[in-house]
Amino acid sequence: MDTRDTKAPATGDAHELPSNRGRWGEDDERGTLNLITDEARARGAAEVRSGRTVSLALPIEPTPLLSGPFAPTTQDTSPVQQVLVYTGSPAIATAEVMIVTNHHPRSTHLDALAHMPREGQVYPGRPLDESVTPAGARHGSTTAFADGFATRGVLLDLAVDGPLPSGHAVTARDLEAAEEREGVRLESGDALVVRLGWPMTPDPTRPMPGMSLDAVRWMHARGASLYVGDMGDAHPPLDPACPAPLHGVGLPLLGMPLIDAARVDELASTCAELNRYAFLLTVAPPRVHGLTGVPVNPLAVF
Repeated sequence: MDTRDTKAPATGDAHELPSNRGRWGEDDERGTLNLITDEARARGAAEVRSGRTVSLALPIEPTPLLSGPFAPTTQDTSPVQQVLVYTGSPAIATAEVMIVTNHHPRSTHLDALAHMPREGQVYPGRPLDESVTPAGARHGSTTAFADGFATRGVLLDLAVDGPLPSGHAVTARDLEAAEEREGVRLESGDALVVRLGWPMTPDPTRPMPGMSLDAVRWMHARGASLYVGDMGDAHPPLDPACPAPLHGVGLPLLGMPLIDAARVDELASTCAELNRYAFLLTVAPPRVHGLTGVPVNPLAVF
């Protein structure tokens, strides 16, 4: 069966925000994952030569929660609280209960399309209050990704000469310069992996490097199916009228899933060692219904 995507993105003029709303229908929940066609999957599979794998997930050290109420997590605490439940046997104890904070800067997690609204609507134009309720996300949740996905991944390492400066807003020029240096090109349906070289948990009071609206426009034009990065939006933004383009445009307008807080240093080292910056990327979220985000362990396969 030919599953090639034949629907062109909406372009508009230079002052309009890029959008995929309506491109795959009013009930679509997969967004740019629709760009992962048979051809894109085959392109990713062709990158596998040895089967060597690299995890893109941050390690998590759970906080023991032996008694007392659940304590809300902060940026400086673990995203996982673990409760030890004893079975009654002196020889057996199980870590039976884990309380997980899905959207946490110390946890590599997948943002679903309902995670971020724009002007009261989530992708592909549904009212926020109809899509996300106290009982969970009814549309645009991680449920739409339950079968997982695999495609060609491309690493653009912008920190090859060291971490980017505080507040640096990544533009299309930065991304294309990395392509030229690495001898690789992001194609439609590929997952874009970007390394900025910053620590796992940056100081939120400082300016931080990240993506600009110009970079998000570039992702749209190239047909990126997924963004994976150690950093997200630039702060302060390059364009104050669009303060969080990766999350505020990428999710609600483009329908582009995001993997936040990825661990990409080892991936960068492996790519440099092999002199190969493309690989097969696989992501398999847990089948938990109604979530706007979930921890994941993306794997790069060489």
